[in-house]
Amino acid sequence: MDALLTAFGLIFHLNVLWVIVASAAFGMFVGAMPGLTATMATALLVPVTFFMDPVPALGAIVTATAMAIFAGDIPAAMLRIPGTPASAAYTDESYAMSKKGELDLNLGVNLVFSVLGGLVGVVILILCAPALAEVAINFSSFEYFWLALLGLTCAVFMTTEDPLKGITSLVFGLLINCIGIDPTAGYPRFTFGSVELLQGVSFIPAMIGMFALSELLRGAVSVDQQGAPLAQKIGNIFNGVWEVFKKYWFNFLRGSALGVAIGALPGAGADIAAWISFAISKRFSKTPEKFGTGHIEGIVDATSANNSALGGAWIPALVFGIPGDSITAIVIGVLYMKGMNPGPTVFLQNPQFIYAVFIIFVLANLLMLPLGWAAIKSAKQILRVPRNVLLPIILLFCMVGAYSMTNSVYGIIVMLALGVVGWLMEENGFPIAPAILGLVLGEMLEQNFMTSMIKADGSPFGFFERPIAAALGVVTVLIWAMMAWRAATGRRATVAPSEADVAGA
Repeated sequence: MDALLTAFGLIFHLNVLWVIVASAAFGMFVGAMPGLTATMATALLVPVTFFMDPVPALGAIVTATAMAIFAGDIPAAMLRIPGTPASAAYTDESYAMSKKGELDLNLGVNLVFSVLGGLVGVVILILCAPALAEVAINFSSFEYFWLALLGLTCAVFMTTEDPLKGITSLVFGLLINCIGIDPTAGYPRFTFGSVELLQGVSFIPAMIGMFALSELLRGAVSVDQQGAPLAQKIGNIFNGVWEVFKKYWFNFLRGSALGVAIGALPGAGADIAAWISFAISKRFSKTPEKFGTGHIEGIVDATSANNSALGGAWIPALVFGIPGDSITAIVIGVLYMKGMNPGPTVFLQNPQFIYAVFIIFVLANLLMLPLGWAAIKSAKQILRVPRNVLLPIILLFCMVGAYSMTNSVYGIIVMLALGVVGWLMEENGFPIAPAILGLVLGEMLEQNFMTSMIKADGSPFGFFERPIAAALGVVTVLIWAMMAWRAATGRRATVAPSEADVAGA
């Protein structure tokens, strides 16, 4: 109770509330601009949070992220261009609904169900995170090794249709993490005589480069492809929303629950949650033939899922220090920067900060309602900002942020180099998220592996002696076996028809 009261005192301070409101407006703007993602909004805030106390820093990131995820629905409905990847799953459905003259209901449903889905995610975060932390406090290096390995495995399994490309991206991130001083032996690795590389590849410049700069490069390529908003007047967006809720309340609950579950999987995030939720909605709908014609049912499922996934992604980030998505990967970097090492001990050492995060989540989702209404009303003006003016300004912020993290040009070089690499990866179908997770979890994986090997005197059986470690190890190995089996059966399925054709010829 003392920690909760302290958290309220930390939040309801004029400076903190001002930061939350300003970050909400910033996140709403970034999310509403096509091509600028919620991850980019978070990345651009990192240099600013460097000069803040922990609570306003976390408040800025949480609020901006929640607003950006919703705001991505606005250009999707008006331009058929998703503002963020989390809105891509139902962009066609949303735009088709708007063309039928239901733009008001479309945006109203997106706003209200985003708020409700986000609140569901917060409630489950509040209930699950402390309980899991009590279990995780007894974890040793064996459990953390398997947990890190499981997180990396799930990231590859969930983030791409081509597991090989996901694994390649993950290995690339792990290799980047090897640059610098060996954490066990203290010997330089892959530094090539460079003094700057002794410190390793700084996470923040790498993250800004691979997410923000790669998006800028992609936006520069398609800078003239932005369409014009629909010529419809926006009226009362809340008219008819209650009827939609009464009809599709089960879809809302299903989408929210699914979003939290998928968000808690390392590497999945709101994007995957929205796609899976929309697919399930169509699969179990009583009127699947209406999908694609501007049907509200799938939108209810997906928009609830992508907002509730935000709360779910914070569960592994806070409890185990393993990012649930690319945004919480950035948050973990900020937590380390503020001296708040994520993991079960943070619930004991800094409980007031954990409660502050919970309160900020609730405030952010409640604040989304009036600010979302204002953003929708002014959407046509926001969407007219020329991207050839906006992109250079964002690039300047990226360079300032990368420099501030290292206080040298080295940070800018890292950002530029990995930004180009990230753009080339995504252009060729290689996902960026596994590479970032490899960079975040690589050190944790290596340190716990070496520590565990020392404890077990080099015996691999030591990794299966403790019950929780054995369970995590079995789950990880089963996932590997399933991925190998799917790859083998898929290869046989493609080879068999070609052999039959040859025989027939």
